[in-house]
Amino acid sequence: MKYLKNILFLLVFMFMGISSSFAEIYVDIDSGNIEPISIAIMDFDGSNVFNKDIGKKISDVISNDLKRSGLFAPIPSESFIDKKQNVADLPKFENWTVINAQALLYGNITSTDNGKLRVEFHLWDVPAQQRIEGQALITEKTNWRRIAHIIADYVYKRMTGDKGYFDTRVVYVAETGSKLNRTKRLAIVDQDGANLKYLTDGKIPVTTPVFSNNSQKIAYVTYFKQVPRVYIFNIETGEQELLGNFPGMSFAPRFSPDDKYVVMSIATDGNSDIYEMNLETKKLRKLTSHPAIETAPTYSPDGKKIAFVSDRSGRPQIYVMNRDGSGEERISFGDGQYGDIVWSPRGDYLAFVKIKNNKFYIGLMFDDGSGERLIADGYMVESPTWSPNGRRIIFYEQIPTKDGQDKLTVQSVDITGYNHETMKLPTDASDPAWSPILP
Repeated sequence: MKYLKNILFLLVFMFMGISSSFAEIYVDIDSGNIEPISIAIMDFDGSNVFNKDIGKKISDVISNDLKRSGLFAPIPSESFIDKKQNVADLPKFENWTVINAQALLYGNITSTDNGKLRVEFHLWDVPAQQRIEGQALITEKTNWRRIAHIIADYVYKRMTGDKGYFDTRVVYVAETGSKLNRTKRLAIVDQDGANLKYLTDGKIPVTTPVFSNNSQKIAYVTYFKQVPRVYIFNIETGEQELLGNFPGMSFAPRFSPDDKYVVMSIATDGNSDIYEMNLETKKLRKLTSHPAIETAPTYSPDGKKIAFVSDRSGRPQIYVMNRDGSGEERISFGDGQYGDIVWSPRGDYLAFVKIKNNKFYIGLMFDDGSGERLIADGYMVESPTWSPNGRRIIFYEQIPTKDGQDKLTVQSVDITGYNHETMKLPTDASDPAWSPILP
């Protein structure tokens, strides 16, 4: 896909003397409801009218990315005393201190001899009067939005100490039509809802898409002639591959951390178990053998464990086993029913859906089952998926409407339970999945 191949992302230089000390504005992202960092983001200046326009757009995207994270409070440009900043000059820190800016970001855009964009940016700690980051990036003109996300990731990382998640995408099921005649297509967007592209035509309903760990493929389930089958979609080529005609119905595929295997639930004769498939040989390995229902498998980030849901105790609970199916252990013991589990990319938490007292919740627990807490709720919430840095979760919510059609929206929440937002998408949306950082 050109989106991936044509991104010429070069670190042209790293400025000498960049300080690694920025404790005055460092934010502790584990502390819950924090006071966001006030940051001044100037419009990136340009060498011509076109570059000035792109510079304004880049600044806006960076500002929106950081604001949505809940950790930053961009200062309105109307408050700026300095309206322009030469990248070769030091900022006048007193003009930023007076408007209570803790950080300052500005940049410059020029054109290279071969028609590409060169985007230089500087990030400053205003109280310490020290430069935190300074780099120049080169890309195709059409990739200006991705460059903005990459710069936002730099800002996030330098001020929080954690990886950013803005240079990512979300795949989801775009739903249109009436409740009884629903069209369900695979759709993909940037994490901010931009650059929408439909991957399937909707002739066959799809559900539960997930990204591979290199962001190049998507596994999903189709319902051809009412029979669910697992497919792999290659984003770069657009090709779709059926994993196999299994004797029963297959559900909930997930890639292994090395992308060489897929784990899924396959149902035969009314009973479902967990299977793992080698994507090269297409050989299946059965991991569970129990008369109960086993579903929703998810790999640990190191690939050594698999968590899944089973009702062998009488109601759906969360279990963890070794990769080969040995050592099964129940880890959830709370009230209600558990489902839709997914392991955090950091390896610390499992996110899950919980149904209790006829209400749906999104919850978290440590991977040993301890520390369970609920961070979101709704009439019906499902399909949690992690940001690649393990700090945010998106999921979809079904909201009843007066006409009985219901509204499906993608929601986002911080792992602390704060900063709950709705993703802006043009249609109803379900089953979201967050990509890793783009290659």
